[in-house]
Amino acid sequence: MASWLVKTEPNQYSYLDLEADGTAEWDGVANPVAQRHMREMREGDACVIYHSGAERSAVGLARVVRGPYPDPTDPRGKRVWVDLRAERRFGQSVSLTTLKAEAAFAGSPLVRVPRLSVMPLDDQQLAVIERLALER
Repeated sequence: MASWLVKTEPNQYSYLDLEADGTAEWDGVANPVAQRHMREMREGDACVIYHSGAERSAVGLARVVRGPYPDPTDPRGKRVWVDLRAERRFGQSVSLTTLKAEAAFAGSPLVRVPRLSVMPLDDQQLAVIERLALER
């Protein structure tokens, strides 16, 4: 199974909102590269929820419970949504500064393409985030 990092503005929709909702459609993604990544998501894939904006940190883990399907608000029919289910909040959030210091993230889009809202994580990157979320 693949792993992903998905960004959200916590003042618009936070991990706590996802926890409260249980399951939610991941919508509002318009960037073509981020959309390409969403089209690759499959049921069961792990998604690290990352709060962007002033917070800039990984805060929890979710799972894809419904793979890509047409965005009903897109009249051109090019965009997709996926449904995510909250799995667990991290004991400690993992800041972007901390992730940048990790060798596993040297070539990551998280560091190289800061405005990209959906990106793949390799197994090592996911393991680093989970370790750091537990360490503190």
